[in-house]
Amino acid sequence: MTTTTFTYQIDGQILEACSCNTPCPCWIGEDPDGGYCDSFVAYHVEQGTILGIDVSGLTLVKIVYIPGNVLAGNWRAVIYVDAKGTAQQQDALIKVFTGELGGALADLAYLVSETLDVRVAPIEYHIKEAQGTIRIGEILKAEMAPYRSAQGKPTKLVDSIFSTIPGSPAYVAKASYHQVNLPEFNLVWNYNGRNAIQGQFHFEA
Repeated sequence: MTTTTFTYQIDGQILEACSCNTPCPCWIGEDPDGGYCDSFVAYHVEQGTILGIDVSGLTLVKIVYIPGNVLAGNWRAVIYVDAKGTAQQQDALIKVFTGELGGALADLAYLVSETLDVRVAPIEYHIKEAQGTIRIGEILKAEMAPYRSAQGKPTKLVDSIFSTIPGSPAYVAKASYHQVNLPEFNLVWNYNGRNAIQGQFHFEA
C-alpha cells in the first residue's frame, strides 16, 4: 500500500474584490473594465497543514494591481499575512502562496511579476457565502453581500476559466465598499458597489 505525503493540504475560502463592475470579467477571461484592475485576493484557511505545520484559521491577503488581462500576468502585489500566526506559520503561508512549494498555487503566483512587500498585520475575516466583512487595520476595508435568486439563494458562478476552485461554485457578490490605502506603493482606491466573488478552495501538492 502506497501512502501519499503532501507538502501541503489546505482547505478554505478564496475571496476576490476589485474595481470592475459586477460580475468580474476576469473570471471568464475577458479584460478588466477600463483596461486595468485594482484588487485584493484573500485566502482564509479553514483547515490544513503546510510542511507539517497546522495553519488552520489563518488568512493571507494579496493586494494587487493588474495592468491588463488577468491571465497575462504582470501583477504588482503587497502581501499581508495574519498576525495571529506564529513566525513559523506565517513563513509557511508565505511559501505556499508565493509558489515556492509548487502545485496549482505556483501557477497562480506566477501571475505576480513584482512583490512589493510582505507584511504581518491583524486580519479580520468574517465572510460566508460572500456575505460579510474583511479588514486589515486602516489598510484594507471591504463589506459585501451576494446577489440572490428569486428563491433567496446566493447566485453562483461555475465552470469559469479563471477559477482557482475547480469543481466548486463561486458566489457572485457586490461590495458596498472596498477601500485600500497603501500610498507608498501607489495602491490607493475607494470603490462602492463593485465586484466581489467568494468560494471554497482545496489545494494540495
